[in-house]
Amino acid sequence: MKKDDKLKALEAAIGQIEKNFGKGSVMKMGQNDVADDIESISTGSLGLDIALGIGGLPKGRIVEIYGPESSGKTTLALHAVASAQQAGGACAFIDAEHALDPGYAKKLGVDLDEL
Repeated sequence: MKKDDKLKALEAAIGQIEKNFGKGSVMKMGQNDVADDIESISTGSLGLDIALGIGGLPKGRIVEIYGPESSGKTTLALHAVASAQQAGGACAFIDAEHALDPGYAKKLGVDLDEL
């Protein structure tokens, strides 16, 4: 496939995605119009919020937290859920590891009735 054909195919795919999901659904990282003002939810850790570069986890996006067993994934997620709930947000917790302890979540500030 020639380079021009690849570019046309890529542009067609991007056009279809934007038609289905709205303009801006696909971002080209080299463009200058990439949003600099992404809203975020604190992770509960100032150091991690700073390291993430936007002050926390991006608001309104799906975030996957990955790591080995007992590395703090559930604790991190629960802190973020508590932060989001305190800011008036709605949260869903998908517990793929079956590690959610409702009592622990409540102690971290999670409103279980709203989860």
